[in-house]
Amino acid sequence: MTDQPGRRQHRRSHAAANRLVLVTGPGQAQEVDQEPSVELPAALARVLTDYEAAWRRGDAAGLARLFVEDGFVLSPRLPPIRGRGRIEEHYVGDGSTLLLRAIAYATEGSVGCVIGGYRYRGGPDVGTFTLTLQRASGGRWLIVSDMDNSNRPLAR
Repeated sequence: MTDQPGRRQHRRSHAAANRLVLVTGPGQAQEVDQEPSVELPAALARVLTDYEAAWRRGDAAGLARLFVEDGFVLSPRLPPIRGRGRIEEHYVGDGSTLLLRAIAYATEGSVGCVIGGYRYRGGPDVGTFTLTLQRASGGRWLIVSDMDNSNRPLAR
């Protein structure tokens, strides 16, 4: 995300990222570096809150409606999932508390992106995501692509 004429960029820079202490078991703790959160404009924040709400309800159709008709879900170790119908099938059966937070975002005209972290309950993020967005007629932002990545190391 570089500064370019006509491009709105929003990011907080700090000398060091926030540090959290993660307790993994009796007598075990590890520090976790975590980028600070940024506040999104209401129209972009709505994308995250609608995503969280649909996920919590296990509403696969509601999640798919947050995407453009030919949108993508890009998940680790899976081929790309394209189109609302396939996105809905992909999300069937999911549902739990999902907490999303933004660490950076940018918009230019009808295109935007949100970079963030996610977790399923309190504590540090368990993964990161990038949402590529397109502003539809009427001003509502829709997801073009949702790419997520776990922070957990691969099992060996």
